[in-house]
Amino acid sequence: MNFDLVIDAENKILGRIASLAAKELLKGKRVAIVNAEKAIISGNPETILKKYQTRRSIQSRINPRKSPVQPRTPDRIVWRTVRGMLPMKKAKGREALRRLRVFIGVPEELANVEKDSTIKGDVKYTIDSLKPKKSKRYITVLTLSKLLGWGGEYVSES
Repeated sequence: MNFDLVIDAENKILGRIASLAAKELLKGKRVAIVNAEKAIISGNPETILKKYQTRRSIQSRINPRKSPVQPRTPDRIVWRTVRGMLPMKKAKGREALRRLRVFIGVPEELANVEKDSTIKGDVKYTIDSLKPKKSKRYITVLTLSKLLGWGGEYVSES
């Protein structure tokens, strides 16, 4: 697959990556996010975990099996974050989401592709603006997934 933009999420704030991806998707570009498990969610880790656990525990009183499905895997957490920034009730939002791919690690077909952290002509998005400031209060998407009960295996490249 040929992507117009490949974003490396390693050590970058999830919300900023998601907003960047959503804007580019709405422009009609194909976007791939690699190393999704290494993205950072800034804030108090206990509060973040509690928010995601509360979201997963929502059940319908009429039929609990038909409750909203919340993801546990790192790639689906990132995908769901981008989805929340798209207008899903409109056709352009649904079409945009079809152009998004999120990967755990770096797949072989994208190993040699240059990862963009800056969008051409847009000074607002640079490598430094996607990274966290000096805050020590954050949790990675991989850690969050493990705490939510993801049983998948992650093999680091190092």
